[in-house]
Amino acid sequence: MIMRLDATTADCTIFTYKDGLLSVVAHDLQIRVTAFAITLDEPTWHLDARFDATSLRVTGVMRNGVLAPDVLSAADKRTIEQQIVRDVLHADRFPEIRFTSDTATARDDQLVVDGILALHGREGRLTVCAIRTGARWSADARLHQPDFGITPYRAMLGTLRVQADVIVRVVVPKL
Repeated sequence: MIMRLDATTADCTIFTYKDGLLSVVAHDLQIRVTAFAITLDEPTWHLDARFDATSLRVTGVMRNGVLAPDVLSAADKRTIEQQIVRDVLHADRFPEIRFTSDTATARDDQLVVDGILALHGREGRLTVCAIRTGARWSADARLHQPDFGITPYRAMLGTLRVQADVIVRVVVPKL
């Protein structure tokens, strides 16, 4: 059975974390990827996932693990989105982010998926562990931006910046 998922049937969320001397005035963010396509061949667990680098939307600020959607104004959210797309991901040159699995091992309520992540003009190996909870599978991947040639966002002479590691969470319906 081949399953096709997109932003109407699955979720892809990115979590960024503040860093630097002025981090007290910054925010940890939750960002939603609003355009993607995932094709999964269940019998072989082969996965092909494509994400539109221009489709990132700031959902809100994370405070102690809880989303605070109204801390930022709509204008502030749009400014952050533009900076991510233009200055961090360089989506004009690298519009697609792609993950393709080459092996997957299922055991009970866990699925370990190995594959290649193509991001920002570079490729790297990525292993992701998905956990089944109720009617959904959830997988978190820690990405170290410099591994893909990405310089984490910096402002105010580097006293305000985003940590080099971000978390990408994909949640899909139970197969």
